[in-house]
Amino acid sequence: MLSKLKELDKTLLFLITSISLFGLIMVYSASYSLGSIKYNVSNFFFHRQWISFLIGIFAMAIGFFLPYKLYQKWIPLLIIGSRLLLILVLTPWFGEVRNNSQRWLQIGSLVLQPAEFVKFTMVVYFASVYGKKEKTLTNFSKELLPPLLLLGVVFLLILMQPDLGTATSIAIPCVFILLCAGVKKRHLLGIVGVGACAVVYLAVSAPYRLARILSFRDPFSDPNGKGYQLINGYEAIASGGVLGKGVGGGIQKLGFLPEAHTDFIMAVVLEELGTFGLAVVFFLYFGLLIKGVYIALHAKNSFGTLLTIGFLFQIMVQVVFNLGAVAGLLPITGIPLPFISYGGSSLIVNLFTMGIILQISREAKQIRIPIVERRR
Repeated sequence: MLSKLKELDKTLLFLITSISLFGLIMVYSASYSLGSIKYNVSNFFFHRQWISFLIGIFAMAIGFFLPYKLYQKWIPLLIIGSRLLLILVLTPWFGEVRNNSQRWLQIGSLVLQPAEFVKFTMVVYFASVYGKKEKTLTNFSKELLPPLLLLGVVFLLILMQPDLGTATSIAIPCVFILLCAGVKKRHLLGIVGVGACAVVYLAVSAPYRLARILSFRDPFSDPNGKGYQLINGYEAIASGGVLGKGVGGGIQKLGFLPEAHTDFIMAVVLEELGTFGLAVVFFLYFGLLIKGVYIALHAKNSFGTLLTIGFLFQIMVQVVFNLGAVAGLLPITGIPLPFISYGGSSLIVNLFTMGIILQISREAKQIRIPIVERRR
């Protein structure tokens, strides 16, 4: 165990812990007023996020020490478990409704968001299937269609919550895995084309989704309704300047900006830390992206490569969706900012996947050492 810890990727660990601790600070700053008003405890949300962080660190250690090839053997169990969770969350006995969406599973005092665990399952499944096939993906009906059908079932179950944003954020990393696995361009273009048409149709077919799209295009047309959150986000961003008002000095989080501690926490970062805070966040995410791609390119096997790519782009897709929504460039989907937004399920699962990537990085180092010694 000690020898494994010595080979730990310190750069990746630094990036993960830095962004997570930064998130803890911002969750406290963004939520203390809401905690005081709603629960009469200013650190209510921070305390829960802190516990989730500690559990996440433990989960990351499991991800680092538990051989990731075991997940290939557990795929049938993971798929059955994921489907069961998605079905249970839709039932009136276990599903909890928040903001007109039934995305949370409540079992006693425990509240989970099944979609976060499904994200993990789908990446493992796609990486395992296409990691074995490698560059032989030529038969669409036999090699590509079965996993896509399963993805379609998962997509529809999440859509029933309803949560088109999360369903899309699960599908896109799977497409990245297909791209890196060597799928024929015509097959990939066909999959992307059909998927894009389906998402557009689903987005405009439901009145509430269409209203979100129209509100992000022109939030000032309904400033007290659909555009209220985005407009207050704009006010937070505009008042931050270069260095911001200081941590805890933001105004919009004091009852003006909805979901300030979750999907709009970046607006609070910009108000309190200004452009400097944005630069820090970009630096950490960009560093994570570059380091993750490097690890994927040097992984021990195809499964490790595709697993790293899937987990990495799963996080980056959420970053793009979240920051795009806060900036008014994309519709508001309620997708959290990874490692930073409040949300225990998201933080624990993300830290667990980072533990797996740390393990893949350690194996890559072990492979390169003998090569260096032979050259000497």
